[in-house]
Amino acid sequence: MININLLSVSNLPKLNKLRKLELSDNRISGGLEVLAERTPNLTHLNLSGNKIKDINTLEPLKKLPNLHSLDLFNCEVTMLINYRESVFTLLPQLTYLDGFDADDQEAPDSDPEADGDGLEDEYENGEGEEEDDDEEEDDLDEEVIDDEEDEDDDLEGEEEEDGVDDEVRLSVIGEEDEEEDGEDDEEDEADDDLPRGEKRKRNLEDEGEEDPEDEEDDEDD
Repeated sequence: MININLLSVSNLPKLNKLRKLELSDNRISGGLEVLAERTPNLTHLNLSGNKIKDINTLEPLKKLPNLHSLDLFNCEVTMLINYRESVFTLLPQLTYLDGFDADDQEAPDSDPEADGDGLEDEYENGEGEEEDDDEEEDDLDEEVIDDEEDEDDDLEGEEEEDGVDDEVRLSVIGEEDEEEDGEDDEEDEADDDLPRGEKRKRNLEDEGEEDPEDEEDDEDD
C-alpha cells in the first residue's frame, strides 16, 4: 500500500500469514499497535516517507517477535541523535534498520524468507521430480532396446536352425541318391556275372522284347 495517502492502519484486516508489508510514502504518524494485533507474523515493514517523529511511536513493534527488517527512510525520526542505536535497543529482534545491521553491514538485495522461499523450494522439488521422470524414461528406453536385442537374437537363432535343417535335408537327399546309385551299381555287377546269353535275355526282358532264339524254337514247334 504505497503512496495512497494513508493516515493510519486502523482498518487493516487480520492477516496472520502476512510477512512483508509496504506502507511507504503515506501520512502515517502512529497507531502501530494495530500491526501487532493483525499481522503477528510480520518480518519486513517499510514505513519510509511517513510522518513518524518519535522513537516512542515505534514501541508497539516490540510485539512483533519475527520482525527483523524495518525501513524508516525520510521519516523525521531518522534525524534524532543516536537514532539507530535507540531503535536497535528498543527493538532487539531487528536485524536490519534502513537496509543495514547494527554493524553497518548492508542487507542482501532480497530476503528469501520474505520473497517466497517456499515457492523456490517447490520449484526445486519440481525439478527433482522431472529428473526422476527422465530416469524412468531412460530405464524404459533401455528395456525397449533390450527387448529388441532379444528379438534380434531369436531371429538369428531361427535363421541358424533353418540353415541346419537345410543342411540335414540336403545330406539326407544326398545319402538317398548314393543308395540308389549303389543299388544300380549292384545290379550292373550282377549282370556282369551272368553268362552272355542270359545277360542279353535279361536285358530284352527288361525292355519288353522277346529273344529271337525263342521265336525260332516256337516256329519249329
